Amino acid sequence: MAIRKFLSFLLQTIMTGLAAAFLYVLLIDPDLLRNSGTVVEVIESSQETAAETTTGNTRTGDWNGPVSYADAVEKAVPAVVNIHTAKVITHRVHPLLKDPIFQKFFGDHFAQARKELQTSLGSGVLISPQGFVLTNNHVIEGADQINILLADGRSARARVVGTDLDTDLAVLNITIDNLPSIIIGDSSRLRVGDVVLAIGNPFGVGQTVTSGIISATGRDHLGITAYEDFIQTDAAINPGNSGGALINTQGELIAINSAIYSKSGGSQGIGFAIPINLAKGVMTQIIEKGYVVRGWLGIEAQDLTAQVAKRIGLPDTTGMLIGAVMDDGPAADAGLLPGDIILTVNGEAVVDTSKVMKTISLQQPGTVIELGGLRKGASFTTRAKVIQRPGISKPTGQAQVVE
Repeated sequence: MAIRKFLSFLLQTIMTGLAAAFLYVLLIDPDLLRNSGTVVEVIESSQETAAETTTGNTRTGDWNGPVSYADAVEKAVPAVVNIHTAKVITHRVHPLLKDPIFQKFFGDHFAQARKELQTSLGSGVLISPQGFVLTNNHVIEGADQINILLADGRSARARVVGTDLDTDLAVLNITIDNLPSIIIGDSSRLRVGDVVLAIGNPFGVGQTVTSGIISATGRDHLGITAYEDFIQTDAAINPGNSGGALINTQGELIAINSAIYSKSGGSQGIGFAIPINLAKGVMTQIIEKGYVVRGWLGIEAQDLTAQVAKRIGLPDTTGMLIGAVMDDGPAADAGLLPGDIILTVNGEAVVDTSKVMKTISLQQPGTVIELGGLRKGASFTTRAKVIQRPGISKPTGQAQVVE
């Protein structure tokens, strides 16, 4: 009798629980009934579906969007070439080997000058269908023979149109039909953080593309060239990349890869490239004249430091300090002396010495510029006539060109 009562109680309890659960699902969470037994669908990415997925103006799944720069590379790659150079190195003979007594016992075989063929690799960029190739001067400097290998497998012997040691640029020319050419961009519009791609032939392994961003612009005082306005990038640049293209995500040429900051000789994420706006001006003069015309005053100058400004009573560091004046140069003829402080050039305040020197270099010979400054606390104004820069300087620094 007791067992029957217990089983009856247990059955009532179960039925009550089931009824309560049914009412909860029916009245409070009906979605549980609809989702029961539903199979989860996984949507796999494809070119068709990815192209339709957008967020604002940025494609999040399109392979031609931020996840791939293949279109940009495809535009630029045909115009990036490999440069193979060769030169004969003559090794000097030690005077001892020319000594008659030495030759009496050993003959004159060792007294003959030994010649060696030295080869190197670099990169370049075809900038016109006429066959003009823009590269670094150090890539082809001293070469007896220069061969250009195109991306499509064709090759040709190149001639040197002209070089410019002050910017480490050179222009070559080849004669081949149906040549590709790269699209020239505008380096003045670059911003730190912009994505860039480096194309070249590192270590001779073949055409290679690396990616990075613009790390900085306007880099100077590196000791690489006389006129510096480098773009810094973390795109991998290695030996063999020199003279190759740095492009934006539209496939436009925005700089020529030139140097790396490295202790080991390999890429450490600090590479330097010559902005195309600077390179284009140099290239145009080389093609039209065979050389580059630059204005020159014959001074060495540096930024005004806070210590010097305080000592002479200036409120800030606006201005440049003249460290040296070349004899018989335009600055000397204008009466400038070491220690003078130039505050204005043609009425504009001097904020950055390197920019002022670049501005002077862009002046045509014969141009007269007005200089205002201080000498021992007294103001002065003078006029100097710019002349063609007579010599070439090639300073050295910690950054190194990549062969």
